[in-house]
Amino acid sequence: MHKHVQVREYVRSLITGAPPGTPAPSERELVQLFGVARMTVRQALDALVAEGLLERIPGRGTFVADTRVDHVPRLCGFAEEMTRRGMAPGSRTLLARVESAGPGVARALEVGVGDPIVHWQRLRLADGAPMCVEDAYLAATLVPGLLEHLPQSLYAELERRDLAPTWGEDSVDAGLAQEPEARLLGLTVGHPVLRVARRAFCDRSPVEVSRSTYRADRFTMWVPLTRVPQPRHR
Repeated sequence: MHKHVQVREYVRSLITGAPPGTPAPSERELVQLFGVARMTVRQALDALVAEGLLERIPGRGTFVADTRVDHVPRLCGFAEEMTRRGMAPGSRTLLARVESAGPGVARALEVGVGDPIVHWQRLRLADGAPMCVEDAYLAATLVPGLLEHLPQSLYAELERRDLAPTWGEDSVDAGLAQEPEARLLGLTVGHPVLRVARRAFCDRSPVEVSRSTYRADRFTMWVPLTRVPQPRHR
């Protein structure tokens, strides 16, 4: 069993049944107990935060979260997601320009091949460390002037334009880091990564297509599942 899984399940056993607001073991305690790196402990706690079992309160610590009634995951941008996990989000623009839509992006955005699209590539940071490389694509006619004044948060800017994504689709694949993403993420070539492709909609219209490559050792994706009772066959 991987070390971060051992730490995660140990903490899970401690907090199961605990009332909301109960303090979770500190990272320092877990590092000393298991003899692992702080990043390993952070990955374990991140998984429990992503599951909704723990919540981080900046300046105070990590605590048992309130029980979730709504188990449908929320569509949110990187900054909002990192803030929810108790990390300080940041980003660095690598590329921002108008391009001609290729067949794949054109189909996803429901525009014509060769139509102008905005391509915004950023290195996304969490607590000052690289978390993912993100490429976002939007129809240029939908966001005039975006490149002249790049916003801190794309989703906040879309909301300001009455184009806030209301639902979306994520496709997740495991992969191996290639150049130059490995260099940007501070990884060696061939290190495991998670690739997330997103198509976000405002009502029925696609507003954004993105491809993000996450460090697999820093990011855990939580996907809630439910089971619909099946009718019994007689």
